[in-house]
Order: sequence, then C-alpha cells, then structure tokens
Amino acid sequence: MRNTFRSNHFLLFFFTLLLFMESGCSRLQNNSNDHPTGKLRIISLAPSLTEMLFAIGAGDQLVGRTNACDWPAAAAKIPVIGAFGRPSLELLASIHPDLVIDVDLADKETGKKITALGMRRETFSCKAPDDIPVVLRKLGKLTGHTREADSLAMSITTGLAQFKKKAETERNKNSLYLEIWNDPFWTGGQGSYTSALIAYAGGRNIGDAVKKEYFEISQEWVIQKNPDVIACMYMEKKSSAADEVKSRPGWENIAAVKHGRVYDRFDNSLFLRPGPRVLEGIEQLYRTIHAQGKPIP
Repeated sequence: MRNTFRSNHFLLFFFTLLLFMESGCSRLQNNSNDHPTGKLRIISLAPSLTEMLFAIGAGDQLVGRTNACDWPAAAAKIPVIGAFGRPSLELLASIHPDLVIDVDLADKETGKKITALGMRRETFSCKAPDDIPVVLRKLGKLTGHTREADSLAMSITTGLAQFKKKAETERNKNSLYLEIWNDPFWTGGQGSYTSALIAYAGGRNIGDAVKKEYFEISQEWVIQKNPDVIACMYMEKKSSAADEVKSRPGWENIAAVKHGRVYDRFDNSLFLRPGPRVLEGIEQLYRTIHAQGKPIP
C-alpha cells in the first residue's frame, strides 16, 4: 500500500516536472494574426509564464491561472481554472479571455478544443536558461510591457554571461548529483534544464553521462559516480532528505557524504521552473557547489 502511494505520488510529481521542463521560451504555436499591443485579458496555464507576466508588470492582466501557479504571492488572488496541463474548458469559456498562454498540455486535444472555442492561444516551450529572455520579450510585446520585459531580459542575459564567465575559470569542477526524486531515484541528464543550471553554477552534473533529459537511476549508479556534492530537490515528511541520504547503506563512502556536502530544503521551483528567478536559482546552486561542507550561506 505504501509503495503504491509513493509510486502514485512520484508519477504526479514527475508529470509536473516534465511540464516544467517544457516551458522554455520560444513560441511554438500562434493561432492568431499579428495584433497591436494592448491590455489583453490573459489566462496562464503554466507557472513559469505566470511568473514572467508578474515580473514584467503584466500581472493585472491575468484573469485565470492553474493551481500550480503559486508565485508570486499576488498570484493567489487570480481565479484557478484547473490543474497544470489540465484546464477546465468550462471555466475557460466562462471567463472569455482575450488570450490563453501555455507551455504544454497533458492532453493535446485540449489545445485543439481551446482553439475550437474561439479562444486565441499562444504556446511556448522552454529548454535552456538562455531561452528565458526570448519569451520575456515576446510576452512584453503581447501585453504592452515591452520596456519592462526588455529590461528584465537584458538583466538575465547579463547575469547568465557573468555566471558563465565565472564557471569557465573553474579548473577542477565539483561533481553534483541532483536528486530530483528518491522513490524511484531520478535525476537530470545531458541537455536537461537542470544540467544547464549546474554548468552555469560552475559544477559538473554527473547525469551528463546519460543522453537523456530526465531518467531513473539506481543507487549503485550514484555510488559508482561518487559525486562531490548531493542536492535533494524534495522534502521528506518525517526527516530531512539530507539525513535520509546520509543513512543509506553503501552511501557512506560517497565523497559528498563523507565530507558533509549533502543539502536539502531547496525551493525546487527555482531549479525546475524556467522563469524570471533563474539567476537566483543559479546563485543557490553556486553556493551549494562551493559550500565546502559548511551550511549554505
């Protein structure tokens, strides 16, 4: 019973994760003609896009969001129209938005139904941190907040360049195991959004040995890779995730465990949700990778 519960919990978590990773900042679909900018009434079906709208000053144009759109705090005032990737068509239609924006939908037919209802829809996809400024600028044009969007996009572009330059000076990069989930064990591989964040933070992702975005691993695989640092992107209910990692049989000889470099209690939306807080996420990873066994500042 317990295993079934944890398995279902994991599947829900990982489905959400995959949707986060699809939010990467180039427009995939445009079901409308060119239009003048204006104060559109917008429904956002993705947490990353909701964050971006608020970040460029267009939060007051939101008239609907998913239950996963939890940042910033002001988003809580926006009506919920369904789950992430699974909006209620009835609620969507009742609000009569000018524009529906999304990153990916659990059911592809849902997108077709949204269009069939006469609602204008824009779809975006996110794969790398470098893509984030692109979507910010596009959202700026859509909402009439070009100046704010351009300013934020430039700030992020500059910050990414600074992190990249600093990372290039690292000669002996610490290896990092990013534990996205622990039952079963999952991590990010080569080409994943999380791997890109680790690279910007001056670390080396052990998952880069596998040419997959996200994949299941065994404990033996992690032990064999012997990471210098372990970062857990989830919370344990009864104890800290870091303490649970340290108590695993066979893990005591991993460098990260031996030197006390196992960390948890992260806001995983910073690392799994491509959005305007990307520099904050990289900064936290940088401090984690370079903490030398001490508490993260």
